[in-house]
Amino acid sequence: MRKVLLVVVVVLLSVASLALVNEGYESPVVNVVQAAGPAVVKVDVEATRKYSITDPYGFEDFFRRFFGEIPDQKVTGVGSGFIFSKDGYIFTNEHVVSGAEKITVSMLDGNSYPAKYIGGDAELDIAVIKIDPDGIDLPIVELGESNSLRIGEWAVAIGNPFGLKHTVTLGVISAVGRQLPKPDGNGVYSNLIQTDAAINPGNSGGPLLNIHGQVIGINTAIISSDVGTSLGFAIPIDVALRFVDSIIETGSVQRAYLGVYMDTVTEAISRSLGLKVDSGALITDVVPDSAAEKAGVKPQDVIIGFENLEITNSSELRAAVLNYPAGSEVKITIDRFGERIVLTVVLGSLSQDSESSSLDDIEESETFESSLGVSVSDITPEDRERLGLPSEFKGVVVRKVDSEGITYRLGISKDDVITRLSINGNQEPIENANGFKASAEKIKKGDYVAFFVYRSGVRFVASFQF
Repeated sequence: MRKVLLVVVVVLLSVASLALVNEGYESPVVNVVQAAGPAVVKVDVEATRKYSITDPYGFEDFFRRFFGEIPDQKVTGVGSGFIFSKDGYIFTNEHVVSGAEKITVSMLDGNSYPAKYIGGDAELDIAVIKIDPDGIDLPIVELGESNSLRIGEWAVAIGNPFGLKHTVTLGVISAVGRQLPKPDGNGVYSNLIQTDAAINPGNSGGPLLNIHGQVIGINTAIISSDVGTSLGFAIPIDVALRFVDSIIETGSVQRAYLGVYMDTVTEAISRSLGLKVDSGALITDVVPDSAAEKAGVKPQDVIIGFENLEITNSSELRAAVLNYPAGSEVKITIDRFGERIVLTVVLGSLSQDSESSSLDDIEESETFESSLGVSVSDITPEDRERLGLPSEFKGVVVRKVDSEGITYRLGISKDDVITRLSINGNQEPIENANGFKASAEKIKKGDYVAFFVYRSGVRFVASFQF
């Protein structure tokens, strides 16, 4: 009996000693939640959606005949946001509030307010809404900065996943500068913060906080659970702050403009042009007097870096430019046939400048029909007027494309203008049909070939292996 009693005493003493290991300890996350939590809001939206069904048997017509028009559907959604101004301004995602007819904001203290949509941008997925404080001293979050984030820092997410109000999750900064395709396939999110703090539907628009309770990002996207888990992404707060004044003042953002035509580097393009890189954004042409031209960017440069981001394709470059307002000074890294150059660019403002056109007499030649499945001829004065080609513009006009030929599969069409031809990296300018014929007749089986094409103000490269 004494042995049993001794064992019980030893066990009790062991348990008691374990309980004292972290006596008085309080997680710093508790302080983060207490400081920032009251300013995090639940965003409920209501909208109207046209009723639509797949109707192979004509039931919709039958319904209308006997019951009238099918009523529109009322749809609801839920997201998150956070108050960053005593005036009642709230950051959230554009996809949370876009098209909403009614927006209601719910606070941690149980109070609800009608909210007004101020403005936003779908490309950036940033929006600002506003509530009227009506004399109430609203809680606000402290805005931090995201430029100097380090992998492994603590990250705290607060939001309303699946409508579960003020859910807190904890993780770390898993990566920065992530590029992520948008769910609709239309472009990419650029320069995202990746975290393993659990983010779910309903967290969109809520804050991602550092351990000091400062907002470092706006939660915006997740990887589908079918693909992976614990992969959440946030828009850097620095990006949002670049545009917030414009959104509040005008309801929209002022788009930056680099002034280039571009394509994505592929193996075929790299080999046909003799490039020294196998990825990046290929500059096919530079707009005269644009930000890019003023900085020294040239056609056939490959942009491989934009500020701290690696650029592997043209979509990533486009998204990176849109992360900055007009007038921003940025650094781009280019590869110019193996030479790495860093240029400073002052981004311009997006405009719809059009080329002026003029007429110029040029000796006509007969149409040349090549084995590549394309027929071309010299540019005529009528072509210059019809296609808006300036007098100094040289090349050949596509008159016909064989639907069975390789050029048809490349997307080249009638009235395109071919200005340059490249074979295994050896480039030749095309000034007339005779020049095109001479170049085309050099192409042999297995060669990598690229056409430089101009179409309605846009230049692109069509490449293939013959």
